[in-house]
Order: sequence, then C-alpha cells, then structure tokens
Amino acid sequence: MKGYLVRFSMIFLVFALALIPSVANASNGSFIGSLNKVDVVSSTVPSNGDVNPYGIVVVPVSMGKLVKGNILVSNFNNSNNLQGTGTTIVEITPKGQLKLFAQLDAAKLPGSCPGGVGLTTALVALHSGWVIVGSLPTTDGTSATAQAGCLIVLNAWGRPVETFSGGLINGPWDMTAAEGKDWAALFVTNVLNGTIVASPDTVNKGTVVRINLEIEKGEKPKVTSSTVIGSGFQERTDPAALVIGPTGVGLDEKGTLFVADTLSNRIAAIPNALNRMNTAGTGKTVAAGGAINGPLGLTIAPNGDILEANAGDGNLVEITPKGAQVAVKTVEAAGAGSLFGLTITSNNRGVYFVDDATNALSVLH
Repeated sequence: MKGYLVRFSMIFLVFALALIPSVANASNGSFIGSLNKVDVVSSTVPSNGDVNPYGIVVVPVSMGKLVKGNILVSNFNNSNNLQGTGTTIVEITPKGQLKLFAQLDAAKLPGSCPGGVGLTTALVALHSGWVIVGSLPTTDGTSATAQAGCLIVLNAWGRPVETFSGGLINGPWDMTAAEGKDWAALFVTNVLNGTIVASPDTVNKGTVVRINLEIEKGEKPKVTSSTVIGSGFQERTDPAALVIGPTGVGLDEKGTLFVADTLSNRIAAIPNALNRMNTAGTGKTVAAGGAINGPLGLTIAPNGDILEANAGDGNLVEITPKGAQVAVKTVEAAGAGSLFGLTITSNNRGVYFVDDATNALSVLH
C-alpha cells in the first residue's frame, strides 16, 4: 500500500511556478532544491518477510539496541502482503546494515490492543530511549476486519512494556512527538472513527489527538491527558490502501502542527498544538493543489519548510510555512503509490524515505 502529505496556502502564481522545472530543480533557498541524488540505503525486509515499510524515524540517542543516527522502519504488511498484519521494526545504519529491532507478538503484548498488531506509519523514538509505534490491525488484510489498535511502547531493547488503547485512540495512522526532560507529547492521527461502518463512503470524522506523557527515569511513560486538537478530517476505506485519512504530521518551532490531509489534497495547520485544549477542526489550509498530489508522509525541514510525500506520484514537495511550493523532486520513477514516511537525515543534509514499490529505505541527498 502507499502514502500522502503538505501545508499553508498563499498565491496562485506560486503554485504554478512550483510545477515549472526551473523552479522545482533550483534551490531558491529551499532545502531539497539543491538535492539531486537518490540512493537506496537498504532493503527494509526482515527475516520473517514483512513488507510495505510505512513508519520511519532517526534514532536520537544510543541506548540498548538503539544506535544514534540509525533509522527505524516499521512494516505494515506480513510476508503474504496482507495489510495491517506487519509485526516488525527494523533498524538500519546509514551505510545500509539491517538488523531486527523488534518483532511483536499480539498474544504477548503487555496490555490491550484491540485487533492485535499491524504496525503503521505512527513511529517515534524519544531521547529517553522509548520507542512508540502505532498498530492498526486486520486479520485478513482488508478494511472489513480492521480494528481500533493501539500505541505500543517499547524499551531501548525492542521489548514491549505497555500499550495505550481505547478512548481517543482509534486507528493510529501517523505520529510525531515533542519532548522535554521528563515529558513528551504525542500527536497522533486516527482514521477509524466511523470509517468501517460507512465503508466505502467518505466520513468527516478523522482526528488528531495530543497525548501528554510523564516520563520519569526508571519508570514506564505514563499518560497524563489526551486531547482532540483536530477533527472533521475526511477518511474512508480503500481496497488498495486499506484506509485513507489524515496522515503525516510535523511540529514546527512555533508550536504549529502541520497535517497531511490526504483526501482533501492539502496541508493543514493547527496552531498552539502543544497547549490548546480544544479542537481546531480541520485547521487552516496552508497549501492545496499545485504539486501536492495525495499528501502522505510529512516532516519539517531544517529551514522550517514542510516536506511531504505524494501518494499520487513519486514526488516530494517542499512548502514554506506561508504556503509557497518552492521545490518538487521526483524520487520514485515508478510513480503513484510508492511513497509514505519520510524524515530528515541525522546530518541535516538529506531526506530518508521509504519506498513501498521496492520495500527499501532510500535517501535524497
């Protein structure tokens, strides 16, 4: 299956220029404008044969099995290519060496996870050594059997220690995090609010939830509060993609959370995401249309711009916080449906992205 993303609207001329090769391939102060080489780093397929890489995050600290600068990738499908049945997270070095970080057994999870294990794009690694991954499981790879899932907390050795489920968690699809010395805030998109019942119709019930965690040394993370900060996003089941709804999320230095609103083909902004106590609805449209083509994965570039991966073609698109589409890079010649999660390299000089067409981790640099 495949992916989505983007952000702030500004002016028609900018959208048009973003599609002109001279603009898309020039730097113009953009982050990806001067990046022109794509290399495969490694396969993402572990020994059990899991495929369909979704989530991706760079490890921020060396601890346990985690090595700073390595890349974690979660797999959504099993070896039979059934969606919502992948159980593995692999750890890959920048030079392409792969090892298994975790293989999760639904029967041995240390807490509730309705439906079991099917690891999504929702993947974060905290400086405290905790890794948290989302599960949106199925029993047969179809949306008819999809269940609410959970967030699974793993220690630095890849062992699950607890789960967060129920309440506002319903089909966790993607996630980003902010953190301090003894706290973290998870921003999670949810895509199963009324989706299965209404299938195949579209419903406006997708949410973004902030989950505040207390993190004390030697103790498992503890949920202190959960708040819906975004709601009303379009979502629906899809035979090829299982489910489509709000996907990538990225938090900028000003506390604005950007959301890839896939079905509306836009990037939305939710202000004051760390502190707001109410929903911003579907947020403010930062950018829509133009080079944006089914935004999936989303991350914030070192210069503060938004990067999104298109589901509708093989392009990454860079958008300023004011909505100008300043660069477009084709990173997957196979085109539509190959891209999903993306993140910045540890040296801030490139972009890692997962490629569903080849089950590989690649880098634009």
